Amino acid sequence: MDTPRRLKRMSSHALLAASAVALSALSAPGFAQAQGNSAELPIAVQMYTLRDFGSLEEQLAAVHRAGISAIETVGTQQVTAEELNALLEEHALEVISSHVQLDDLRNRLDETVAFNQAVGNDTLTMPYLAEDARPSDAEGWQALGEELGEIAAELDAEGFRLAYHNHDFEMEVYDGKTALEHLFDAAGSDLLAELDIAWVARGGFDPVEYVTRFDGQLFAVHAKDNAPEGTAEDEGGFATLGKGVLDWDAILPAIEATDVEWYIIEHDMPLDAEAVITEGNSFLAEKLAALREE
Repeated sequence: MDTPRRLKRMSSHALLAASAVALSALSAPGFAQAQGNSAELPIAVQMYTLRDFGSLEEQLAAVHRAGISAIETVGTQQVTAEELNALLEEHALEVISSHVQLDDLRNRLDETVAFNQAVGNDTLTMPYLAEDARPSDAEGWQALGEELGEIAAELDAEGFRLAYHNHDFEMEVYDGKTALEHLFDAAGSDLLAELDIAWVARGGFDPVEYVTRFDGQLFAVHAKDNAPEGTAEDEGGFATLGKGVLDWDAILPAIEATDVEWYIIEHDMPLDAEAVITEGNSFLAEKLAALREE
């Protein structure tokens, strides 16, 4: 994966974001001095985290206050491209990926590409498979992989990329490989991975080792933490980044050793979404800055 490509394709929103966040970093809630350079780090927020946090404008304002300059959208966020562009400019944000359902990839690809072109995004990520759409054997996962590989090749011709985001059900093992590996083996190199670290762990695998299986195809990770077993049930068992049970001191160096482009903060059921992204960004920025100084 060509990491400099991310720098080359930075939109005007990204340039605004870098300066605006740098100016506001010291005053952002919970933002320590060590995070003054976080706008330069590849940290984004998955907007699903903020879905219950008021209006879209309020959600994007919270991302900006958290000291983050990039987002991964949920489809169109139920607005037009023009409306989203205005909000991105207002809050100094860029779109670095969009979660797009399989049905849209199959049946509304042209419209999806047009919307994302209009907001300066070139990466589509398939986020989820409904239970009745999940293959039940290696052959089924390979067939899905072949289909996604074909869509990825079609998108590549348009200057777009396709990624796949996992949950725990893709950690099911068939013939000595996880379903996710069967999918990627069949898809070929055009399909990129967006590994959700918490779901990898919930699926029974060590994220430190598992991320190495996708070196060269790892577009992003979802930086998400698991709470101790039996706790945080009202938050789906998830925790604010760095406050759960995952060993980030081991996980982050393993991710950094790959060609990963983005760390995307996500929490599926946050009670306080703004605190989750603010504290998550502070934690992640401090850890990444330290690793990159070594």
